[in-house]
Amino acid sequence: MKLIAVVKNVRNNLQMRGLVVLLISKAAGPSTAELSFQHNMVSGIYSSQRSLAEITELIHTAFLVHRGIVNIGELKSCDGPLKDMQFGNKMAVLSGDFLLANACTSLAQLQNTKVVELISSAIGDLVQGIYYENSKSSEENCLTDDIGISTWKEQVFLSHSALLAKSCQAAMELAKHSAEIQDMAFQYGKHMSMSHKLHSDLQPFVKESSSDIMAFSLNCAPAVFHQEFLGRDAWIKQIREAQGKGNIMDYKKLQEAIKAGKGVTSAIDLCRRHGNRALAALESFPPSEARAALANIVYAVTRFS
Repeated sequence: MKLIAVVKNVRNNLQMRGLVVLLISKAAGPSTAELSFQHNMVSGIYSSQRSLAEITELIHTAFLVHRGIVNIGELKSCDGPLKDMQFGNKMAVLSGDFLLANACTSLAQLQNTKVVELISSAIGDLVQGIYYENSKSSEENCLTDDIGISTWKEQVFLSHSALLAKSCQAAMELAKHSAEIQDMAFQYGKHMSMSHKLHSDLQPFVKESSSDIMAFSLNCAPAVFHQEFLGRDAWIKQIREAQGKGNIMDYKKLQEAIKAGKGVTSAIDLCRRHGNRALAALESFPPSEARAALANIVYAVTRFS
């Protein structure tokens, strides 16, 4: 129950990635091909896998810090002194780089070239995903991208799923598991994190208890589905109608428009499809408490009632 409560609080950074790496390492257990490594195991997890979980969290945190960089060109006088923002940007860059450097040093100490290659490619995926997020066209005041759900899924994989998926695969490589088990670990990490992102995107549209309207990204999954069903021109028209004086967005009006269409139900269906694929990947692992915990994570992020 505690695990479900932690994962369901999707609005905060709850260090879930390292936990998933540890759980899937424990669920897979020792490899029958490498019995000589078992003296390094504690509670069914190799020391190298624990290090990998820490590395995964360091990389994720480094990119969160880097995302805190402010675009100075978009600031107004009411936002505060410019030099404070510039100093904050420098600190964000330096802090993120420090964390990333420590992660890379620890990664090299694992002395496994395939793991280094996997995690390095995940860092590259993160950079590419963030670039896509920040490279919107100047059209429509950069409010929304002209993308379909297939493109959205590709971008979300890069910026949200690649690190966890490849870390899960790398954990299996450290234990010398077969290519099939490595692929199943990758599939679990990929589809669970996709469900997690969809669950997060859906919160402003499915929460009934809060009286306050939550602001949401116009490139979130329900909005992208809504644009696909509605058409680009009609979607832009709805956005303009929801903008008040000073380009202040009336999110309640826009939320009602999206909920009236098929965007929300389609996003829920996609979330559950990814969850089912994550659960299917878990079938390759023997029954255990760790596997049950991984399944509970999926149940937590695919429940909307």
